[in-house]
Amino acid sequence: MAILPMTTTILATIVLLIPMLPIKNEHLALSAKSSVKMAFLISLVYPTISMKNTPQSMTIHPTLMDIGTFSITTSITINQHSTMFLPVATLVTWSIMEFSTWYMNSDPNLKKFTNYLTTFLISMIILTTAGSMLQLFIGWEGVGVMSFLLINWWYSRMNANSAALQAIIYNRIGDIGMIMAISSMATSQSSWDIEQILVTQTNNQLLTTGLILAAMGKSAQFFMHMWLPAAMEGPTPVSALLHSSTMVIAGVYLLSYLHPLLLPQKYMLPACLYLGATTSLYAALCALTQNDIKKIIAFSTSSQLGLMMTAIGLNLPKLALLHIITHAVFKSMLFLTAGSIIHNLQNEQDIRKMGNLNTQMPITSSCLTIGSLALIGTPFLSGFYSKDPILETMLSSHINAWALLTTIAATTMTSSYTTRMILHTMTATPRQQTTTNIHEAQKNLTMPILRLAMATVFLGAVMTTALQTETTPNTMPTSTKLAPTMAMLLGAYFAMEVANSNTSLKLQNKNTTYNFLNQLAFYNTTHRSIPKTTLKFSQTVATQLTDLFWLEKVGPKLTSTINTKLSKTVSAQNGLIKNYLTTTLLTTLLALLYLSTLPLTAP
Repeated sequence: MAILPMTTTILATIVLLIPMLPIKNEHLALSAKSSVKMAFLISLVYPTISMKNTPQSMTIHPTLMDIGTFSITTSITINQHSTMFLPVATLVTWSIMEFSTWYMNSDPNLKKFTNYLTTFLISMIILTTAGSMLQLFIGWEGVGVMSFLLINWWYSRMNANSAALQAIIYNRIGDIGMIMAISSMATSQSSWDIEQILVTQTNNQLLTTGLILAAMGKSAQFFMHMWLPAAMEGPTPVSALLHSSTMVIAGVYLLSYLHPLLLPQKYMLPACLYLGATTSLYAALCALTQNDIKKIIAFSTSSQLGLMMTAIGLNLPKLALLHIITHAVFKSMLFLTAGSIIHNLQNEQDIRKMGNLNTQMPITSSCLTIGSLALIGTPFLSGFYSKDPILETMLSSHINAWALLTTIAATTMTSSYTTRMILHTMTATPRQQTTTNIHEAQKNLTMPILRLAMATVFLGAVMTTALQTETTPNTMPTSTKLAPTMAMLLGAYFAMEVANSNTSLKLQNKNTTYNFLNQLAFYNTTHRSIPKTTLKFSQTVATQLTDLFWLEKVGPKLTSTINTKLSKTVSAQNGLIKNYLTTTLLTTLLALLYLSTLPLTAP
């Protein structure tokens, strides 16, 4: 039984690699979508068998190199984290690939696109099954590189270039923290083996600081969050995969996996708590004023990542993992439904120009509503089983009241902007162009969305029984138990009140708060001002100090000027031939006169 999880994981990874092999026989060839489907079915075997028991951990340690007492290994570890995450990741990727055959149908490089998605998934599998920091770093960099390539898929667009550069640069900043952590492990513990590092749990501040910095960059926490909404410039299937089961959850997954290393440090868990609460509130505030449907969903991802980081700060790593898994399903479904709407409305993304889609696109509308309800934590959907326990734990624990109020406020705002999105897109009268041809006939459009909708309904209850988490107390006051649901209902009520009274309100030309939040608290301006100022200063130094001062005033030209002036001052060579002949004649006469005065002597 212990060998089964390792076998299924390796077999699923091999199946994913088959479409990339140069197989010429059509009968042996396998499409990327079919390979991911087979990988999902294979990865589902062991979690189904071990549903009632905690999956056993198994590790393979192939040694690459020995340097004295330091061994470099690429350990493959199959534990509860990877066993539960792998089926969800393959399910999401399978659905996204099937959806891509409709959404990217006119793209001439569709096969290359699906291969990129498969490589993205394989990089995430390498990260989640890592038993050593070397393998984890390989998967870590793999998802970063693939995100750059996929966000920049439409490379002829300037916004896509800028978004891809933001993603890779912010992740490189986060990689500084990862390199700090790896270097600290190599020097202080002389090992990159994660099991050995977790057992020792040494009090190493540099290590834990590096891990949190790495998670901030990869999971787009506050101060390093700007690349996440900008990543919407990529194709919608990329957004669905990027925001659900790869890339952005890698940072939170890292902290969940290496959580014991944070415990000896006094200030690391509170830092995660405050960082997550701030990110959740900031993203929720910005989402309230956005009108792009993809950006609204993107900011909801950032808000939920903040909630996952809050769970890490509450010393609940398994609950954070549970929210990662449930969030992956309904968030990917939300992006696919948004892609369906955008594609059918001829690339229209403004929710103010949509309406009455519930009658024209019933399947997409129903799945969008289910995903939105799961996002806000509606009881008995998947989001409820992972989101509410985090809030209930905060309400029943002795933590800072600021973090508690911030998270509750963010939950209320999540309900508000999600309800606003539903009301603008699904209800009222149509506001799109009348010539738009809206249809849902293709199976590769509806089946992936319906598959994820089914998972959204049932996955939360299944994962709650399968994944043993640090739950809240068995008994708590009724007000505490109902507080998350009341916050959700309050936010939905506010959104409906604003929507119903919007026609009677006088539109103000200038609204400072709205503009402040709509422009992302002007962070997109300020975070560019520093590199712009640095670049301008560097250019000034290069042109005026280096070129002008050194070249013109000090360097070669100064030497040339000095030599020219000295040659004119010292030399008599002025080109005056008469003066030269006169000087020669006078010199000859003086010489003869001098010789004539000398006494004659006998030889």
